[in-house]
Amino acid sequence: MRFEHLVEINDPKNPLIDPLSREQLWTGLMFRVEEPGIFLPGLDRCEILSRSPERIERALHFGSTLIHDSVSFVPQEWVRFESAANAEHAGGKLTIRIEAPDALSLYLRFTYETTLPDGAEAGAGLQVSEFVKSAYRESDLDTVRIIRMIAANGRPQ
Repeated sequence: MRFEHLVEINDPKNPLIDPLSREQLWTGLMFRVEEPGIFLPGLDRCEILSRSPERIERALHFGSTLIHDSVSFVPQEWVRFESAANAEHAGGKLTIRIEAPDALSLYLRFTYETTLPDGAEAGAGLQVSEFVKSAYRESDLDTVRIIRMIAANGRPQ
């Protein structure tokens, strides 16, 4: 399944939303890489296995389930989380890209690529696919909410 959507960060027409800078947004995304427990419910702990200037290998512990993932990124542009499928996890990719179509607007584009069936191949699984997409949207809105807290307070509360 491939699923993509945008979350608006800055809306110049809405004075009730505090605008974020690209740097604040990037800091929040890297917080998700370095301290994912705040963003991933059920995560017991995260081990950083290796690190290079543009890649981090991690081991994520969800109870007895262990997921290895690789996080690659281009600073201030995008971050990609990739995990291989195993008996307990479907695997897939999530790319989060910062988009600024003009000087006042800022968006995050979330692109998921999973091993779940999509469209015509889904058949009876179409309802499951729509449920998963809805869960992804809610998770991504939570990510933005947490990034806003980090920008305002330095750390999530």
